[in-house]
Amino acid sequence: MADTDGSASHRYVSSTELNSDKEAARNLADAAHFLGILHGQQPGVVELAAVKTAIPEARSWLEQAELGFARERAFLTNLTVAAGPLPSTPGHAESESAVLSQRHAIETLARSERAGCALGAAIALVMDWKAIRRVLIAAAEKLEVEAPLSALPDGADAVAVADVAGESPAVRRALAFGGEQILAQHRGLWNLLEAREAARDMW
Repeated sequence: MADTDGSASHRYVSSTELNSDKEAARNLADAAHFLGILHGQQPGVVELAAVKTAIPEARSWLEQAELGFARERAFLTNLTVAAGPLPSTPGHAESESAVLSQRHAIETLARSERAGCALGAAIALVMDWKAIRRVLIAAAEKLEVEAPLSALPDGADAVAVADVAGESPAVRRALAFGGEQILAQHRGLWNLLEAREAARDMW
């Protein structure tokens, strides 16, 4: 799902507008700011999922993911500070409101009492972060910010946790639902960022 429905397959993530044209620095700064709104708060998806997940086999993975995402959160903070004010964009208040609503939606997923849902959300976030991180590294290069090495668990470990945790059909469905919803929120964010870039061009 992360490969087909996540950030890696979104047109804007690999676009010239975000990566190489004359406004790429501005667009990357915009992405860093909004990713910070979505995932820069603590506790985030992984920490909330760790509280809600009682599956013993997932504990070690969640602990590693918590430590790794704490590093990513600090990286996001450094990027947003270096980027300075958000680029002036028509409809900014509506954009910020939309992302705050997205954050509320993913926090609700991560607090779900449905066994497996919060874990599925955390797994999807960690797996999709590989594509998101490429954008953050591009922003770091433009802004001259040092990018730390990732300490997040790799994709194979995440799949292994899902395989072990999802022994029952009900938990497998919940894992898939949590993952699908996180990926949908990420795609929604990239849609918003692409629309903001287009709005700035027309302004």
